[in-house]
Amino acid sequence: MGEHTKDKSKIEKLTEELKEMALTLGAFKVGIATTETLAGGPPSADLTYVLPDAKSAIVFALAFDQSLIEPYFRKEEHKALDTNKVRTTTLANGVALEMAGFLQQYGYKAVPQIANFVYRQDSENWLLDMHPPISHRYLAVRSGIGHFGYSGNIITSEYGSAIVLASVVTDAELIPTEPLPEDENYCDECKICLAVCSSGYVDPLEKVTVTLGGKEFSYGKRRSNSRCFLVCGGLTGLNSSGKWSTWSPARFEIPKKDEDFIAALPKTIEAYLERPKIKGGFFICLIPGNRMEYTCSSCHFVCHPDKEIRKARYKMLTESGVVIQEPDGTLKAVSPEEAKKYVESMPPERRKQYESISEEQTV
Repeated sequence: MGEHTKDKSKIEKLTEELKEMALTLGAFKVGIATTETLAGGPPSADLTYVLPDAKSAIVFALAFDQSLIEPYFRKEEHKALDTNKVRTTTLANGVALEMAGFLQQYGYKAVPQIANFVYRQDSENWLLDMHPPISHRYLAVRSGIGHFGYSGNIITSEYGSAIVLASVVTDAELIPTEPLPEDENYCDECKICLAVCSSGYVDPLEKVTVTLGGKEFSYGKRRSNSRCFLVCGGLTGLNSSGKWSTWSPARFEIPKKDEDFIAALPKTIEAYLERPKIKGGFFICLIPGNRMEYTCSSCHFVCHPDKEIRKARYKMLTESGVVIQEPDGTLKAVSPEEAKKYVESMPPERRKQYESISEEQTV
C-alpha cells in the first residue's frame, strides 16, 4: 500500500511539473494524453509509432499575436504575421525539445514532436499524403486543450484557432487530462473558415468522426492535401471571384476536382521558383528550393470565439483587394482591375510567373 501511494505521488508530481514547465516556457494551455485515452484512434494517434514503449504524451499550445491578424487580412502588413507565425512555431518546437531533454535526464525515454513540416515516409506518395508522425490535433482535442472547429483546426476559448501545437511522447506514466465538454465548443458551423479558403479544402457537407479512447470527435472532411498546398502554399492566390486574393501574387486558375490539383502543381511550382526570391519565411521539404512563406493561413487566422470578429475578418479579407508583386519582390494590394491590368502589361516571360498565357500571348 505504501509503495503504491509513493508511486502515485511520483506520477502526480511529474505530471504537474511537466504541465507547469510547458506553461512557463511559453504555452498558454497544456494537456496530457495516454495510450489508453488515444486507443482506437487513427494511425497518427498511435504514440508507439515514434516511441515503441510510449505511455503518455504532453501536448501544448502557443498563441500567435492577435494584433497582427487584422492588418494581415486588410493587406496592410504581411511580414509581421508571417514572421510571428514562423517564430512562434519555432518556439513551440524548442519547448518540445527542452521538455524531452528534461525527461531524458531523469531516465525516461522522450521524443519531441515538432509542430509541423515532418511527415511519415512509409507510403509511396508520402510527400502528397503528408501524414504526421503524431497528430497534435488528436492529442489536443482528447486532452482538453480545445475543440475541433468545422475546419478540423483546434479552436480555443482564448485565441480561437490562431495557435500552434507541439508535443512530447514519453514512456513516463502520466495522469491524463480530460477533454472539454462539447457544450463549451463555440463552433456553430458558421463555415466562415470555408468561405476564406479559395481551394475548397474542406467539404461543406460531409464530416468525419474519430474515436479516441472511447470518445467521439467530428469535423469537416478534408479533401486532397494538394488543394491546401496549391493555395496556402502560395503557388496561386486569386479567389475564383476575381475580387480578392491571398498574399500570393499568382493568378493561376484553381481547379475544382481533387485529381486536377495534382496535375496543376508542376507548372505552378516552376512559376513560383522563377518569381523573386522571398526573404524570411520557413523551410520545408515539399518543394524544390525548400523555402516558402505564409501567404494564406486564412482558416487558421479567421476563427475567433466572437462571431462578430469572425465576420469582420472575413469582410476585411474579401474587401482587401488583389496582391501584385513588383520586380524587386515587394507585395502590395491593389484593386482587382488594377491587378489584372498590371499582370497583363508584363513581358510574356515575366507574366508566365503569375498566370497561364496562351502561345499567342507569348509572341
